[in-house]
Amino acid sequence: MTGPLRIRGTTALVGLLGDPVRHSLSPVMQNAALEAMGLDWAFLALPTPADELETVVRALEAMQCRGLNVTIPHKQAVAGLCRELSPLAQRLGAVNALVPLAGGGWHGTNTDVEGFCAPLQQGETNWKGRSALVLGCGGSARAVVAGLVELGFSSIQLAGRRPEALEAIRRSCQSWAPQLKTLIWDVERPLDAALGAVDLLVNTTPVGMASAADPNAALRCPLQAQELAALQPQAWVYDIIYTPRPTQLLQRAEARGCRTLDGLEMLVEQGAAALRLWSGRSDVPVAVMREALIQALASP
Repeated sequence: MTGPLRIRGTTALVGLLGDPVRHSLSPVMQNAALEAMGLDWAFLALPTPADELETVVRALEAMQCRGLNVTIPHKQAVAGLCRELSPLAQRLGAVNALVPLAGGGWHGTNTDVEGFCAPLQQGETNWKGRSALVLGCGGSARAVVAGLVELGFSSIQLAGRRPEALEAIRRSCQSWAPQLKTLIWDVERPLDAALGAVDLLVNTTPVGMASAADPNAALRCPLQAQELAALQPQAWVYDIIYTPRPTQLLQRAEARGCRTLDGLEMLVEQGAAALRLWSGRSDVPVAVMREALIQALASP
């Protein structure tokens, strides 16, 4: 456990923009890393309403902020406030990391893809030619699809309940993800057949995430019993949720003999990638960040 954060007159700011951000564990892991690296910086969660986003981004630039993470609901809107975008951010139309430019303004990029891929690369050495099914068509789905393309998946199916959202993602990704297909997914159209043939299932929906407002939220699973029964024991199941650990989906997948991953490592790796960009250093202490998160999640 790290000691108390020391704020001095020389301390520089890094932070997270979103609405809401009170629940975020990014300050826990980033401040642990900053202390381990000996950087005189402090990472804060900065609640930012949508109608104040531009004001906040411009003000932080003027304050010589050293870097920003961006989360829901600003990942698309903040792209328009950047002086330049990385090729990946341009392709996704979403930015989750801002890096100050020497001549003023922000460079916008996306570290979600790197964060998503890292635990898969640790679990398997070769994903080329494999098949994946992604649940959900919200803000995380594009980054997941991009990661699957980067890893070499030859078949990617995206399942969701909103036809218009599915079509929007398909159109925006078709130039760089021609292997992407979409499936309407509801009670009358379960995913049994698709699930029986996949090497990797990824959940990007919030179903199963712990919620202070709903004590039953963590007891839910995005798949019905008949759909779970279709999963092959050799398949991987990756839930980008990390509270609770494990989710109902991962518990039930493990009971079928599947190999599982949760979202904790994705959170750590995307944060570490951002810190490398902000600091210009390669010695980001990923293990320290991971341990800080595990301790925070274990605290009552």
